[in-house]
Amino acid sequence: MSKLSPSSGFYATLLLLAIFLCSSVFSVNAFVGSPRCLPQPSFDFAVASSASPDSASDPNDIIARRIVVNGDVQGGYYRSCVRNEAGRFRRLSGTMTPPDDSGTAEIYVEGKRKMVDGFTRWCKKADVGLSQEISVTDVNDEDPTGLYDDFYVKIRD
Repeated sequence: MSKLSPSSGFYATLLLLAIFLCSSVFSVNAFVGSPRCLPQPSFDFAVASSASPDSASDPNDIIARRIVVNGDVQGGYYRSCVRNEAGRFRRLSGTMTPPDDSGTAEIYVEGKRKMVDGFTRWCKKADVGLSQEISVTDVNDEDPTGLYDDFYVKIRD
């Protein structure tokens, strides 16, 4: 080794050595951390709340809700959208009854509070596509039963 040149790998070895020392001494990720190799301060982004941890507004509480919808719910498209939104996308369990002659159906869902709240907002938005008009006429909170392991759409016999 007579002469050190950029092609000899000396600079690459030196860079790897600096990264190794930087990450092992200060316990930071050298690829994401500060280029000065200083430990980064950690920030807690928890939102302060006046509610206690065992409050009724915990987003992970299991709750149940009965939603009464009215409109063009007799077609399979709306029921399929409800099944996808509740069962597949939000992992809720429950059932949707077949609509009666007046075009009213009930949706019973249970699951985590944040998912049930999101599903209720989706139902109230009533925009499932096509030209169907849907409206939410009633929303009632209930005690979860635990009877359902998935979301089911009942059909008439």
